[in-house]
Amino acid sequence: MTLTSWPFVAFVAVTFALYYLPILRQWQVQILVLASLGFYGALQPQLLALLVVAVLGTYFFLRVATPRPNLGLTAGIVFNLGLLAFFKYKFLFIDAATPSSQALSYQALSFQALSYQDPGAIDWLLRLPLPIGISFFVLHNISLLIDLGKPGRAVPAAKDVFLHILFFPQLVAGPITRTENFLPQIKPKWLADVAIVEAAKWLVVGYFFKLFVANNLNQITSNMEYPLYEALTAKNRWLCVFLYSYQIYADFFGYSAIAIGLALLFGYRLPKNFNLPYISTSFAQFWRRWHISFSTWLRTYLYIPLGGNREGNTRLYFNLMIVMGLGGLWNGAAIGYLAWGLLHGLFLVAERPLLPRIDTLATGKRWHVLVQSLRVGLVFFLVSMAWILFKLPNFQHAADYLHGMFVEADISRPYHLYNSLALLYSLPVVLQHAVPRHFLERQRARLEPYLYGLMATLMLVEAGPASPFIYFQF
Repeated sequence: MTLTSWPFVAFVAVTFALYYLPILRQWQVQILVLASLGFYGALQPQLLALLVVAVLGTYFFLRVATPRPNLGLTAGIVFNLGLLAFFKYKFLFIDAATPSSQALSYQALSFQALSYQDPGAIDWLLRLPLPIGISFFVLHNISLLIDLGKPGRAVPAAKDVFLHILFFPQLVAGPITRTENFLPQIKPKWLADVAIVEAAKWLVVGYFFKLFVANNLNQITSNMEYPLYEALTAKNRWLCVFLYSYQIYADFFGYSAIAIGLALLFGYRLPKNFNLPYISTSFAQFWRRWHISFSTWLRTYLYIPLGGNREGNTRLYFNLMIVMGLGGLWNGAAIGYLAWGLLHGLFLVAERPLLPRIDTLATGKRWHVLVQSLRVGLVFFLVSMAWILFKLPNFQHAADYLHGMFVEADISRPYHLYNSLALLYSLPVVLQHAVPRHFLERQRARLEPYLYGLMATLMLVEAGPASPFIYFQF
């Protein structure tokens, strides 16, 4: 059951009906918790128990933190990071595609002491797939522990903690909500108060960007994968890079919009996760506009505790590299993800002393517009180039792909890309970023009915082949 399937629509409809039944109003939180468990169980039934253990363990350590904050907080964070490390980073040592644990280096994982046990049990544990959304619910757990695991803070009811972590619209790919924003919203909900129109708009936008834009672009950008990219000419490799930049935005923005719309149906307001990131004039601004909830989490729980910018430029640059490197590894256990994060760290470090000097040169309106436009183009270009490492986390594959962008290979049967279709499917992202906001505000009443009608039509009649949400793998 995926978010783009008809069974999911039926699941939401049944949950919505039960949720607002007057006779069941006092059980609204429990209904959402059970529905969220059912949703995750439908996605990955073999790992539903892990999700339950993660939530129960977090709640237990939160209770421990009430009388003993240091112990409870430390143990709770170690517990969650341990789950994340085992399930996500064990693939640094084993090949997930290998059916037998004979390929596993037990020495590397220090399993010599377990050699007397049944190797089948160890093999089964190590071969468990990566839990969908583990990075997201682990971050939720850690932020909840840090926010509430303080002296004098009352521990919320178990059902409220469970809903905060498990709420199915945000469970597997965010947005990552802060405890202070979500918990106060847990109160009885009334059907008359549902923002139906606003929710419908978010859902139409989200499904349009996923079904029409991202899924159709995926048909083209899937050729970036190894070994398919070996049949791409240099020109088409360049094209695919920028198309993937549009695709990953449409895919993740689409999911975030769907999550916001679904949450509104049940009376909850999730934070916006994107704010036109591809018109950013700096990399710092890009990270204030892209995956906002994640970059806010990194800033609040990692960058500031490390010292932020309070201890001089050397420490500031070190903190930026550490935070972005860890942010890259958060996406997966691959050198490519680490390199992607460190590359963004280098962008942030390099631009920091340069931007004030550039701003002093951009005097006068005409020069200011030109400089800002060049900055937008440069940031978008470098961000798009960095996505190669994200699409191809195997560093050798990424290097091969990049080499073929500059050196034309001798291809006997090159793959032909349909450039007109590529333009059509990427156009919504371009228009969303390029059309001035003030124009849309002035024309909203006149254009909205036609715009949403067009998006609804296109997502139904011209949806691309089904493909999983990119960030579900994290």
